[in-house]
Amino acid sequence: MVHKFKGVGVALVTPFTQDNKIDFNSLGKLIDHVTSGGIDYLVVQGTTGESVTTTAQEKSEILKFVIEKNHTKLPVVFGIGGNNTAMILDIIASTDFEGVDAILSVSPYYNKPSQDGIIQHF
Repeated sequence: MVHKFKGVGVALVTPFTQDNKIDFNSLGKLIDHVTSGGIDYLVVQGTTGESVTTTAQEKSEILKFVIEKNHTKLPVVFGIGGNNTAMILDIIASTDFEGVDAILSVSPYYNKPSQDGIIQHF
């Protein structure tokens, strides 16, 4: 069994322009910088990546951009999380996972399910 996720992964921030658009130029520079530094995998749209405030369209564009810019072919972890299990399942069903090696998710927040509820969520 090959372990893709050992070592250091970098949770990428999402840079924005002055007019609140995704700054893909800066994101590209960030990807080049971290991948040249010897990291082992990339984390896209975790909570550091402003995932709770980016739209579904922006998330898709960011993921596509990171995969295309990932010239070193490092494993990619994509953040898909939230407290609405049905919505998360819909997102998973509609996501193109080509180039994605794993999903990063979270336990539901605010509604604070029981241990059994957390198990059912996952």
